[in-house]
Amino acid sequence: MNQAEFSFWLTVVALAVDFVIRVVAIIIVPRNRRPSSALGWLLAIFFIPYIGVILFLLIGSPRLGRKRRRRQREINQFILDSTEGFDKVAHDKSWPVWLDRVVELNRNLGAIPLVGGNSAQMQIDYEKNIIDIAADIDKAQNFVHVEFYILSSDPVTEPVFQAMERAVQRGVEVRVLFDHVAAMRTVGYRKTKKRLTAIGVDWHLMLPFLPFQGKYERPDLRNHRKLVIIDGSIGWMGSQNLIDSSYLKKSNLKRGLHWKDAMVRLRGPIVAGLNAIFITDWYSETDVLLTRESEPIVAFHEDQTLDCQIVPSGPGFASENNLRLFLTLMYSAQEKIIITSPYFVPDESLMYAITSACQRGVRVELFVSEIGDQALVYHAQRSYYEALLRAGVVIWLYKAPTILHSKHMSIDDEVAVIGSSNMDMRSFSLNLEVSLMVRGASFVKQMRDVEDAYREMSRALTLEEWKKQPLRSTVLDGLARLTSSLQ
Repeated sequence: MNQAEFSFWLTVVALAVDFVIRVVAIIIVPRNRRPSSALGWLLAIFFIPYIGVILFLLIGSPRLGRKRRRRQREINQFILDSTEGFDKVAHDKSWPVWLDRVVELNRNLGAIPLVGGNSAQMQIDYEKNIIDIAADIDKAQNFVHVEFYILSSDPVTEPVFQAMERAVQRGVEVRVLFDHVAAMRTVGYRKTKKRLTAIGVDWHLMLPFLPFQGKYERPDLRNHRKLVIIDGSIGWMGSQNLIDSSYLKKSNLKRGLHWKDAMVRLRGPIVAGLNAIFITDWYSETDVLLTRESEPIVAFHEDQTLDCQIVPSGPGFASENNLRLFLTLMYSAQEKIIITSPYFVPDESLMYAITSACQRGVRVELFVSEIGDQALVYHAQRSYYEALLRAGVVIWLYKAPTILHSKHMSIDDEVAVIGSSNMDMRSFSLNLEVSLMVRGASFVKQMRDVEDAYREMSRALTLEEWKKQPLRSTVLDGLARLTSSLQ
């Protein structure tokens, strides 16, 4: 065979393979996938077939492995069986008529019931949160459970590490989980591991990406939860990672960036629900099911009047629990919806819920950062601003150089949600998240005070200002929006 014939047959084979790839992609890619995501992957495969296929094989499945999904089902059933009858709360005159269905939805999706008799204190002082968590760890008598997406041993977080060390020294069982891929990208990763080992805590990586050790999941499936549980009686959760507010990155320090977060301190029976999330993740990473912990030390306080429900979500569940919760609450709102999300890249269903709320006379406000720390997400988010503004959404831009990283939502004066979940397709489909739904005017008032504080540090974006955006920004925003669908 001469060179011309070889080139001819090589071209024929390449075209045949290319054709087969496109046909097979049309059959496989759309299965059990939202249309926007399927379209994004098909476009990638059709325009760059070989690279597109490789990327799809690496990160095309948004589901955890069978073993992890089985464990999630086991824990869900355990929670359902052990909490039968717990979801009985007093219905007073202020109980919203629509709330029962939301509670039932959450119970069916995440297994954890709504429970009464809780207190919840919202806190937005970054360094004070760390000091207060350390103070609560110093009260521990039986166990301390710590789980963060990003955990770092640095001067700001030192109080927590010292408190964990003291707890170990007095015989308290201290268990720590943190995300592997996020940790590897964090300054001081090795130092943090050495410090945890030195102080004697039992620590493990979440969703480890170690293919040569047989530990492999899709590399961008991450555990994004942030929580602390002390003796089953005190709990912390929210958006804040356990690290310096600059994340110690050179680029952040150069730009003067620092993160603004919101955490909530919980007391009451809801802490057991929060601990169930930790137990699930511990079981997934260690094969050890913590069902024989010491009885929680619960002391009732007069301010424990709130009804709370924990809602876990992530690729271990059959559906997008957090998205379903957000949509149901938005469609239930009668007066106002106030959203705070650092990464706001909604899918079509969320955009319809928000714009429909505006069209039926509900006031909708959205707090986001004026600047971004992740270019693709920042530009994808901006691509939705015009449609939101035209619908009547009030967009508040939190002033630079702060990254408003808090994640919460309030509905009328009745219900609030706070947790680790952004309002983007990554948090809905790819990240393990945890949200807390709270019913009670006192907690909504706390969130209103926080929202007022945000307004003082923000400016309202107008449609007139937005129309002046240069063409290059519009192009970048649109391109980033296309990439956001590759889930």
